[in-house]
Amino acid sequence: MLPWKRVLRPAAALLLAVAATLTPAATASAVTPATTSGWNDYSCKPSAAHPRPVVLVHGTLGNSVDNWLGLAPYLVRRGYCVFSLDYGQLPNVPFFHGLGPIDKSAVQLDAFVDKVLAATGAPEADLVGHSQGGMMPRHYLKFLGGATEVNALIGIAPDNHGTTLLGLTKLLPYFPGAEDLLTANTPGLADQIAGSAFLTRLNEGGDTVPGVRYTVIATKYDQVVTPYRTQYLDGPGVRNVLLQDLCPVDFSEHVAIGLIDRIAFHEVANALDPARATPTTCASVTG
Repeated sequence: MLPWKRVLRPAAALLLAVAATLTPAATASAVTPATTSGWNDYSCKPSAAHPRPVVLVHGTLGNSVDNWLGLAPYLVRRGYCVFSLDYGQLPNVPFFHGLGPIDKSAVQLDAFVDKVLAATGAPEADLVGHSQGGMMPRHYLKFLGGATEVNALIGIAPDNHGTTLLGLTKLLPYFPGAEDLLTANTPGLADQIAGSAFLTRLNEGGDTVPGVRYTVIATKYDQVVTPYRTQYLDGPGVRNVLLQDLCPVDFSEHVAIGLIDRIAFHEVANALDPARATPTTCASVTG
């Protein structure tokens, strides 16, 4: 049982303060990715320059549209075949996903990647995930054979080693109405608490699996996954990036880094195509 009423009090004031600013994002959920800016186009064939499709994995309380209204068009304009999925749905809870058991969410990701690879004809995909979406794919890579289907995993503010319940509740102000929909039975949140059985098993024996490149993009202003260094991974083929090392005046926190931060987006593009990477600086916001 998660003690929602006790731990949600600190978030309640913030919920009221920001709800009015998020109406456009809430209504955007009615739009399908294929009709927004060209992603989830199953006729897309990867080019020689970008031979792997990119699968975007949303975060807790996110969905396949709202989480990617910034990054998906950014990548489509650069010639990538881009796809996104919904996962971790609870019964009778629309729009707010990523709340179901994370091992079952990884099974959904496995099936979605298979679908994308079949449609595009590509042998491998690259994964980009925000928050839980940057951590959950590691279960797919480690336990479901995903390492044979994935070239790279790029995590934007991923909770690779967990966070506190209070940290997770700090997401609620960004999703008006979410608090009313949550119950004590939200295994996707419980799995993300530092020290959970899920995370203990995931991180046993090392953070990475052979054959996959890993990138973690973090911000020191993250208020959800704290301390931010717990997002980092150890192992071969890992690059841990702190936004403020690239642009000291980037003040993005946990939500902004995934939704609107074009400096982070530039670093995602570098991680997807390291052979053509260009320096990421404060000027990358205009790129």
